Amino acid sequence: MPMINTLLSILFVYVFIALGYIAKRIFKEKMDPKTLTLMSVYFMQPFVSVWGFSTAKLHWEHFSVAGIYFGIIFILLIPSIFIAKLIFNDPKKRSIFSIAGFVGNTGNIGIPLGIALFGEQSVIYTTLINLANVVVVYVLGAYIYSRGSFDVKTSLLNIVKIPIIPASAVAMVINLSGVALPAEILEFFKMGAYAGIVLQLFLLGTFLYGIKIREVHPKLFAGTLSQKFLFVPFFSALILSLTDLPLFVQAVILMEMTTPLAVANINLASLYDCRPQDVTALILLSTLLFVPVLFLFTMWVVPLYIR
Repeated sequence: MPMINTLLSILFVYVFIALGYIAKRIFKEKMDPKTLTLMSVYFMQPFVSVWGFSTAKLHWEHFSVAGIYFGIIFILLIPSIFIAKLIFNDPKKRSIFSIAGFVGNTGNIGIPLGIALFGEQSVIYTTLINLANVVVVYVLGAYIYSRGSFDVKTSLLNIVKIPIIPASAVAMVINLSGVALPAEILEFFKMGAYAGIVLQLFLLGTFLYGIKIREVHPKLFAGTLSQKFLFVPFFSALILSLTDLPLFVQAVILMEMTTPLAVANINLASLYDCRPQDVTALILLSTLLFVPVLFLFTMWVVPLYIR
């Protein structure tokens, strides 16, 4: 029964993807994904981050979890970048392979999935990991996706232009300083965050319209999806086993590492013209593959950590 509830929770979340697909199918060129991308990146995603910081009181010791997450990303990202240079000549394909597998859906899927598998005590950890993932997305991700189309200087400037980073920094200071925000302001941020999450899912649906799986690039897809569901989980589990983190926390981090590709990949790929249609198809396939991966994770992996 818990497994069925988990799958149903994910299914209902992605109803919004279907709505985006239907809207694009009906309105065609009138529904512009680039406009939705700009709205999401520059206006709505800061709400998602700020609201995330307001959902739980952060303590300095909790940041070790975010530190471990960052450490795993950096350790695995370096060989990924070198491998991309060996197997791809196209700089845009190199950018996608280098970063897409590390930008998981730690928020829209990771947070509710953590509750379903581990209970509400996982929320503080999944929230921190999701916030760490925001930094990965909008710093490393923005730079690497931008490098598919721009030079180094322009790519660095593109990072500075994205408002979610300064918004997250301000929210973190407010959280750690213990400043109590009025309930009306918290509700305002919550409304914006939910709108941002829905817009993200809706945006994915608009990109899915017109995708033809037969036209995808086999090497890019096989490489990225193998990296996402084989390379990253295996070496993440190995690195986590060398830490002194409680098994419960290790399981939560490993779960977040196995989540499918995040919709934020589309934001950056579209914003910097880095093959957004290929990235959309990757997200679609990773989401479909996540169903059997989730089943195996629930049946085999979770019992190893939760005794």
